[in-house]
Amino acid sequence: MLKSTLVLSCLLLASSSLVRAEDLKVEVVSVPEGCEQKSKSGDSLTMHYTGTLQADGKKFDSSFDRDQPFTFQLGAGQVIKGWDQGLLNMCVGKCANRNILQRELMHNYLHKFEGEKRKLTIPPQLGYGDQGAGNVIPPKATLLFDVELINIGNAPPTTNVFKEIDENADKQLSREEVSEYLKKQMTAVEGQDSSELKNMLAENDKLVEEIFQHEDKDKNGYISHDEFSGPKHDEL
Repeated sequence: MLKSTLVLSCLLLASSSLVRAEDLKVEVVSVPEGCEQKSKSGDSLTMHYTGTLQADGKKFDSSFDRDQPFTFQLGAGQVIKGWDQGLLNMCVGKCANRNILQRELMHNYLHKFEGEKRKLTIPPQLGYGDQGAGNVIPPKATLLFDVELINIGNAPPTTNVFKEIDENADKQLSREEVSEYLKKQMTAVEGQDSSELKNMLAENDKLVEEIFQHEDKDKNGYISHDEFSGPKHDEL
């Protein structure tokens, strides 16, 4: 799960929406004493993670390497389905009343942070499916994640991503609109160097085509509001 992939994951679909629970493997590595709060759908989670490919053990992304945890809303389609399902009911312990900065300091320097750790084995249908993701995650890849919960917060206001992309407000998304939106998201990501941004932009057209393969169900060259699987409000 590349940094760029995390930003854009609300637009990427797994190849199948019908999956069996046993396809996802969740191993609980450690649970803090005094589990004061558990994660649920709609919560804002702050996580540290490392992702590797099961096939060869290659690491494709790590928030630890960037020294920057990742925050997202659980169950809102902002991450791959394996995360939305595999990170439910995770615990934060006795440090839960501290703010995120305090918890990070305790974790990094005092080693007293108490947050649940898990290992996730995510099959392709709950990850990036038959398409993969760019040139880093190959098609039909099984993904392994070591995850650590940092904080559970209140759900943030839901962003109407469809409306943000639909610049001409015609209630359907063109390739040009999706392309421009992705470019804006890429350039807005903090902490990336110019070479990384250049590589991301070079993959933009390919990513747009992958999105349309998944989202444009009737293959008419546009993604309708009904077809769009990312965050959206029902009113139009």
